[in-house]
Amino acid sequence: MALLIQQIASGLATGAIYASLALALVMIFNSTNHINFAQGEMALLSTYLAWTLIAVGLPYWLAFPLTVIASFAFGVLVERLLIRSFHDAPHLIGTHELFVLTVILGLLAILYIFFRFTTLGLAMRAAALNPVSARLVGIRVGWMLALGWGLAGALGAVAGMLVAPIVYLDPNMMIGILLYAFASAMLGGLSNPAGAVAGGLIFGVMENVVGTYLIGHELKLTFALAVVVAVLLVRPAGLFGKVTVKRV
Repeated sequence: MALLIQQIASGLATGAIYASLALALVMIFNSTNHINFAQGEMALLSTYLAWTLIAVGLPYWLAFPLTVIASFAFGVLVERLLIRSFHDAPHLIGTHELFVLTVILGLLAILYIFFRFTTLGLAMRAAALNPVSARLVGIRVGWMLALGWGLAGALGAVAGMLVAPIVYLDPNMMIGILLYAFASAMLGGLSNPAGAVAGGLIFGVMENVVGTYLIGHELKLTFALAVVVAVLLVRPAGLFGKVTVKRV
């Protein structure tokens, strides 16, 4: 029983990290209606930036916000300089664990308030759902998309800096994390930031318990893929996502 409690607690902390990157994926999806499969690499770049700032002498608590701000700007530049050119293209529990959970829940609350109650958040949602109508009412759709990428870049930076002390900084450290985050976002629902966080926490616990008692830690990546496939087959919108019907 003690081992089970430890695995659940550890799974919640790990799931919170998955949830942070899942939030970045959902941010892109909610603001652009697309999925950014390079989110892990963007988070990795941000984490190396944080490591560089610390290496030159900045304290961690100063490097952390500076990296988030720089990553936000980088996300905006990615959309403005790279993604924009494709817009018209054809369609083809320790202290750290508590800190992780606190950061993710805080981000979730901020994003909920932002998208639900602020003019800018509502404009971003409108730009993603109906760009033509949004332009007609004066919303600058291009900048709304850029802002979505910027926010996703900042969230990815948070994810990278939270996961680095656990898995150690490495050029390939975000590959597996991105897969877990994608599975978490699919499980909770790509259209629902709160669902993405819940999916991350659920998936983190499932991964730890299943890996410990059933399949072993070597097959955890396979388990993540199985979760994605199962959700796509049974409930494509996710556990907390909304089913949208479009007439063509």
